[in-house]
Amino acid sequence: MNWKLIFLLSLFGLAMAIGTVFVIPSHVEPLFWLLIFVVCAYLIAKNAGGKFFLHGLMTSLANCVWITALHILFFSTYAANHVREFEQMSKGPLANHPRLMMLIVGPIIGLVSGLVLGLFSLLAAKMVHRKK
Repeated sequence: MNWKLIFLLSLFGLAMAIGTVFVIPSHVEPLFWLLIFVVCAYLIAKNAGGKFFLHGLMTSLANCVWITALHILFFSTYAANHVREFEQMSKGPLANHPRLMMLIVGPIIGLVSGLVLGLFSLLAAKMVHRKK
């Protein structure tokens, strides 16, 4: 496993965490993630040397650590900029504990997105010429 590559690619997650707290609206966020996934998959295919799916999965899990931590840390700002999401969350089972809900849901989203990035990375590895 190339842990340096995983860490460096996870910095996209840190950038998105900051961006989604302060700048990026939720209706545009999926476009940013698609671009990040394509870039990460390409870089994994070029530099991982094997275990491409696992590199994608671990990168997304590292992303979810950054994202969950910053969303909880800057909860008030994040909530103020994502009113619709919090209205939906207020109808859920942990409506009175939104930070706890984020702490639970964040890793689940990280795992699901990791499966997607892992598949993207496998596909990219089949299409890209790797370093020897």
